[in-house]
Amino acid sequence: MRGRHEHHTIDALLSQAEVLADDYDESDVAGLRERVLVNLAPSQGGSPPPTATTPGAPATVRASQYPTDCEQAAHDLDLAVSLVINAPEAAASLSRLVDDHESIAPEGALVFGCLLHLARYREAAQFWWQFAAGAGSRTAAFCLCLHHRRHGEFRDADYWRAQSEASAKRRSASPRPHRSYSAARPLLPEGVRHGLLSDCHGGGHPRLPHALEAVIHRLPVADDDEDFGEIPQPARELSRSLTAP
Repeated sequence: MRGRHEHHTIDALLSQAEVLADDYDESDVAGLRERVLVNLAPSQGGSPPPTATTPGAPATVRASQYPTDCEQAAHDLDLAVSLVINAPEAAASLSRLVDDHESIAPEGALVFGCLLHLARYREAAQFWWQFAAGAGSRTAAFCLCLHHRRHGEFRDADYWRAQSEASAKRRSASPRPHRSYSAARPLLPEGVRHGLLSDCHGGGHPRLPHALEAVIHRLPVADDDEDFGEIPQPARELSRSLTAP
């Protein structure tokens, strides 16, 4: 019973909160929504599962059912993180987090948390996602929902699902500015970005290459937090180092 209910809540989150909208390209939103909903849909009569496409990923995607809600959430989180990293605004968002000390940059904190997740700093990623969600990023709240679901913490997951939905409602009345990504500088090399999505669509667990993980490992670390342990901090040269290790 729990599994069926949890699948319904993720469906509602994707359809109502419009995950990644405003923060990132709407084509990426459609790809994420389609992929997750394909994974959640029960197979019918042994017929082959439908396919989905995501920008930058192979054209044909296998829909795979995961045996537990936690494994499904882990996969969906990896996919969401990979799409955030692939988004045209990712590098600019991260730069605002580092360079603009006069204002809060929730999108940059979201991107930084995703980088930490891919480098296996899972608790630190949660810290930065909470920072971003508290500043209004519903995508970060969605990541936190999946983060808690993968650990079987369904009450916490429901809380962050509600936060994402509330953020979506607050923004729905505001006009969305037109954004152009033609001149955007990618956050990671093309091969790395493509590899992250390919790993997701092949059922693997994406992570940064060793050279890029080394960049993350060299970041300054705040004193151990009681709840999250060591928390890497973004450095001014981070964005540049990610493209040329």
